[in-house]
Amino acid sequence: MKPLGLKNNWKQFSLLVLINAFVGGMVGLERTILPEIAETEFGIAARSAIFSFIIVFGITKAASNYFAGRFAQQYGRKKMLIVGWLFGLPVPFILMWADSWNWVIAANIFLGINQGLAWSANVIMKIDLAGKKDRGLAMGLNEFAGYLAVAVVAFLTGWIASEFGLRPYPFYLGIGIAAIGLLLSVFFVIDTAPWVEAEVDEDENEKRSKEHLFWKVSFGDRNLFAVSQSGMATNLKDGMAWGIFPLYLTAAGLDLYQVGIVTGIYPAFWGILQVVTGKVSDYTGRKRMLFWGLLVQAGSLLVFPLLSEFYEFVIAASFLGIGTAMVYPTFLASVADLVHPDDRAESIGVFRLWRDGGYAVGALLAGFLADMFDLGFAITITGMIVTVSAITLFISMNKLKEPVHQKNNEKPESV
Repeated sequence: MKPLGLKNNWKQFSLLVLINAFVGGMVGLERTILPEIAETEFGIAARSAIFSFIIVFGITKAASNYFAGRFAQQYGRKKMLIVGWLFGLPVPFILMWADSWNWVIAANIFLGINQGLAWSANVIMKIDLAGKKDRGLAMGLNEFAGYLAVAVVAFLTGWIASEFGLRPYPFYLGIGIAAIGLLLSVFFVIDTAPWVEAEVDEDENEKRSKEHLFWKVSFGDRNLFAVSQSGMATNLKDGMAWGIFPLYLTAAGLDLYQVGIVTGIYPAFWGILQVVTGKVSDYTGRKRMLFWGLLVQAGSLLVFPLLSEFYEFVIAASFLGIGTAMVYPTFLASVADLVHPDDRAESIGVFRLWRDGGYAVGALLAGFLADMFDLGFAITITGMIVTVSAITLFISMNKLKEPVHQKNNEKPESV
């Protein structure tokens, strides 16, 4: 029987953390410069048209998340990881050579599948290895690696673009990222299905769900519903920020280098702090971390349109990253807490379907509001939506099983 826990599996776990950094780096390629490419190279002025790449990415990634969860259970986690990387390989080449916006849309279909399959498989494998005790920490490390890489690559592409132009040089990074990620996945990753069997044997009294998992995670269980809707609101915010922030900051007078710093510092705080927030949620309860994280995000968005100076935008983006860091690993740990180990892969896939569907909804809504009103109004409305999500979570979530850190004679904490 395979031993559970981070200490027992640190080599394989560390490898998966590294690979997830490469997965996140693929998203960072677009974070700073793609809206600028749309306006300057393709002459696209309508915000809703510019954001079409985010909408396509969000829809594709959301669907891929769901199928990754289902197929990982049937065909193995490692196979999903490798297939995800195969879809990622063409992305930088298409973005470098695209001679129409339709090719950029096609690149984001491939990127969405890459992220849905590779990131989902990575998440599931880390939870398999960690066991119950350090589930929050495991997810914190996973999201730390992925979103810190988003930030680093977003900053680097902004810097490279400011020095050498928007294309092709920033996308050379993507070629190396995709190649290394694929090679590591093929030759060094071990499938974690045996660890799931060990966890089931460890807790034989836990019963699998008799409900259809899509319904249970989406609406059937009030705690899982609370997590799913708040995940969607969080990525709705990120879909808006991805498209709106570079344009808004440029309109506010920031140069491309400064835009790269602001758009990079948000996922940097998001990434770095998740190591702490994920572990803290193992002790304090998931609900507290989720509720306050949503409120910090909402507050950051509501003040953003009131700012004008570079340093003010940096501070607001930092708090937006802090709020996102509070919720992101906690989402995944919460879902894992609430489902049977054999239901985990598909349940996480369903949650990530709703969460990453937020990208598409956020980009679509932001594009519409920006065209009808202005960029600042789109940011404000998004902040209000996240506030409503926080209130919904507070009302809906009544209890949530916590990982057992207490001694054998203590009961697990509820929230």
